[in-house]
Amino acid sequence: MPPRLQTISFIAYPILLITLAIGGYTYTRNQNTRHAELQQKTDAQIQLLASTTASLSQSIKIIDENLLNNQTVNETLKTELASEQERTASFQKELERVNGTVGTLDKLSKTDKELLQKYSKVYFLNEHYVPKSLSDIEKKYLYTENRTLKIYTDVLPHLTKLIDTATVASTTLYVKSAYRSFYDQAYLKSAYAVTYGAGTANQFSAEQGYSEHQLGTTVDFTTVGIGGGLVGFDRTLAFSWLQTNAYQYGFILSYPKNNAYYMYEPWHWRYVGVALATKLHNEGANFYNTDQRVIDNYLVSIFD
Repeated sequence: MPPRLQTISFIAYPILLITLAIGGYTYTRNQNTRHAELQQKTDAQIQLLASTTASLSQSIKIIDENLLNNQTVNETLKTELASEQERTASFQKELERVNGTVGTLDKLSKTDKELLQKYSKVYFLNEHYVPKSLSDIEKKYLYTENRTLKIYTDVLPHLTKLIDTATVASTTLYVKSAYRSFYDQAYLKSAYAVTYGAGTANQFSAEQGYSEHQLGTTVDFTTVGIGGGLVGFDRTLAFSWLQTNAYQYGFILSYPKNNAYYMYEPWHWRYVGVALATKLHNEGANFYNTDQRVIDNYLVSIFD
């Protein structure tokens, strides 16, 4: 190699080394700077993430606490709602009871209080008492069709249903007598006294004001085979049918055998309502031997 080139080479090599060293240093410093910057960014991200995580954890904790509080509130509200529903139901029942009581009292106020009283030699109906409503019994139900017989209007459908049902069961029943006024009863009793004597008449006929017929809820039945009369009625199929079935239509036998008021009258049936008639029938009890306070409990349902 020529001396000139050697001299250049000798000078260039150190410069190259210095250049390479400076380049390496610069590269390293740049790398370190970038690494430091990256580390700072990473640290910043980590700090931000840590902060976010802490904030999120705090938020979750708050949400959990709120949920727990809400659950507690919900349970409290459920308890309060159940309690309120119970109070409402209780109030509703009480309201229904009060309404029922008011309805019962209103119904009682519109029901004739005389209808279940004991009048045979016990209570007295004066000459001014007339049932609030009377209706004619259809001729086909009467033994004597040329007569006009009346009965308490609300009793009429029970009476006709009884007779119609008996007819379906091949049992013939007719109404011989029904409503009688105070004066009708006075006339009838006078006629009986003349015919049979006062002593005998008193055994089977009530004085005016003491007859169940004046209430308009009582009928005397008859049937075929006994000439339309009353004597012998207790030996007929019609009477047997009444003994078995009349209570279902609200009718009871007022004067059975051995009663303390009048002679045995198998034809004389009084309407007292299905509920009371059923009670008396099931217990084998007599109307006039039953406490009046017990009887009065059935007045409100007499026409049900």
